Amino acid sequence: MAVEMYEVIVIGGGHAGCEAAAAAARLGARTALVTINRSMIAQMSCNPSIGGIAKGHLVREIDALGGLMARVADRTAIQFRLLNRRRGPAVQAPRTQNDKTLYRSAMQRELESIAGLDVIEGEATGYVLQGGRVAGVDLGDGTRLGCRSIVLTTGTFLNGLCHMGERKFRAGRSGEKASIALAESIYGLGFRMGRLKTGTPPRLDRRSIDFSRFDEQAGDDEPTYFSFASQGRPELEQVSCWIAYTNQAVHQVIQENLHRSPLYGGEITGIGPRYCPSIEDKVVRFSERDRHQLFLEPEGLETDVIYVNGLSTSMPVDVQRNVLAGIAGLEESFMIRPGYAVEYDYVQPSELYPTLETKMIPGLFHAGQINGTTGYEEAAAQGLLAGINAAQRALDRPELHLSRRNSYIGILVDDLVTQGVDEPYRMFTSRSEYRLLLRIDNADRRLMPTGFELGLVPTDRFDHHQARWNRADGAIKLLRSTHLKASEPLYNELRNFGVEPGTPLIQVAKRPEFDLKDLDHLLQAKGMALDEEELRSVQIELRYEGYIEQQRRDVERLERMEAQRIPPTFDYQQIPGLSTEMAQRLERVRPLDLAQASRIQGITPAALSVLHIYLNQRKSPR
Repeated sequence: MAVEMYEVIVIGGGHAGCEAAAAAARLGARTALVTINRSMIAQMSCNPSIGGIAKGHLVREIDALGGLMARVADRTAIQFRLLNRRRGPAVQAPRTQNDKTLYRSAMQRELESIAGLDVIEGEATGYVLQGGRVAGVDLGDGTRLGCRSIVLTTGTFLNGLCHMGERKFRAGRSGEKASIALAESIYGLGFRMGRLKTGTPPRLDRRSIDFSRFDEQAGDDEPTYFSFASQGRPELEQVSCWIAYTNQAVHQVIQENLHRSPLYGGEITGIGPRYCPSIEDKVVRFSERDRHQLFLEPEGLETDVIYVNGLSTSMPVDVQRNVLAGIAGLEESFMIRPGYAVEYDYVQPSELYPTLETKMIPGLFHAGQINGTTGYEEAAAQGLLAGINAAQRALDRPELHLSRRNSYIGILVDDLVTQGVDEPYRMFTSRSEYRLLLRIDNADRRLMPTGFELGLVPTDRFDHHQARWNRADGAIKLLRSTHLKASEPLYNELRNFGVEPGTPLIQVAKRPEFDLKDLDHLLQAKGMALDEEELRSVQIELRYEGYIEQQRRDVERLERMEAQRIPPTFDYQQIPGLSTEMAQRLERVRPLDLAQASRIQGITPAALSVLHIYLNQRKSPR
């Protein structure tokens, strides 16, 4: 049998698969993207939006590393909002409402333009292994593809089972077949696996909704883009969303029909996302609440479909209709498609190295919901990292590691491989110990040098950003070295701030009531004209300088712990004074260094101290 050879094969055309395939091919690896339905590549299966708290940070980081999601999201956005605008810069994040049809087609065009990337429509049914490592993929039509690396991004399709009241059917999402044969193949490899679930709400016809009954939620006048390359006005017409609420009567309908819910009737065994529960789960868990907030979100400019965010459910169709009829403004709404829940298999992510390569099978990488995560952004971030490392391994190049100290992507991956998951994982800013260092405004400075070194960020783009960083550094240096003189016009301009002659200008710039734009003319005169985003970034660095410096010292301590490497075959049972339980926890994760060991669930300070002393006494190979 003739075998078509690739360096990298990516299985699955969701958000993780798109980033993985694009990165691998752009790094020079001949790549195949295998998907059941080519036309559904980059489908927004759930809500038609990108970003949000912490998720927006991930998308900025994807862009800084040279990924695709940010640019595509900016081009297809029909609403831009900066969340947490009134809070500190560490937790501010962009979010877009997107035209889901245009997003899908724009991402597909991006993939089609990449040299060395073939998109193959077919069902992956199993792996080909040689000498204990991956060597290829078998397809349902009998075709065999050879490769050196595989990235598995199965989303909710792996042994997927959909629930809609008493009805259940095999599917990865409504209307698309589940991946059953591949799931059986993975079980045969001996991975520790589990079952999770997610859900989706009903979709309504816009023409049947009385929008006068809802609060309108418009977007921002000035867009906050995901991509550092995006600028100017949005490409598409901007639209509003609307805020609605459930009520006690609706909750009563749900309570009376809980026996028909597969979630409460025992049909669903998978664990759902804690932070995005179904409406029936909310009604039960928060029974003291009179109402729950909903968002009516357009799915695009050329469609009348409205997504009811917050009303995820697996209740029977008739119950869903009664729930909608009880909400003011939705009494006459027409349900285009009912909501449903989907259960799917995942592989425990503690089975992975921080490169997202499986520990058991060299050359096999996992990304996205197969790792127990939820969300487009988490999936895309993993896909990008897995695609990079799959290509690097196939081409015999150094692997890429991202750390908690330099990125939210690093936090995401470290949490997964160190802690594992027992429920769908979602990124939050609270997961970061160094939030002030990992802001949206400095994602380019943190990660673009890495993207450039890999070859994913073009030289002209990197040079442009280097010039921006140099201008910002020059501005800070100028502010530190400039002291106000009573004879200068600038002093008279700033007297309202209560400054005295001889005051360093940087002290004025740090004040919360001061806007650095007021010094724009000074910076321009010194050849350091900054644009609005550069000014904002400099002001954040100055205003939070003390806190930032403290976090940098914390990062230095983390770096010292990371420098204490642990050999991958290290025998923890040999350490005197380390309990069997602690040794077993360490053996299950096999941390790469002392810092990762410190984050393993259940590892005590005493156990960490014993390990630290033993490593210092023993000369370990690096």
